[in-house]
Amino acid sequence: MRGMKSSYELAMERLAKADPSAGTPLNAEQKARLAGIDRVYQGKIAEREIFLRQRLDQALAEGKADDVEKIRKQLADEKARLEEEREAEKDKARKG
Repeated sequence: MRGMKSSYELAMERLAKADPSAGTPLNAEQKARLAGIDRVYQGKIAEREIFLRQRLDQALAEGKADDVEKIRKQLADEKARLEEEREAEKDKARKG
């Protein structure tokens, strides 16, 4: 007889009940698609970071504190948005 389950095991059981397809292994095509999605979104995120960091450096050099905060918020918002888009695309790829 087995002892008590760990919180990890309980969480995995709840996840399996919520999404039965979550435990199915990915085929080679799905893995390649996921890797491609990661590459595309890493590029998009890097592009936005470079652009906004240049603007941030310029605002810092000019002493524009209000602009600095706006740019930092924009950078965080855009990264979060792109991460959400990436995860949505990956979910589509996992489901076929």
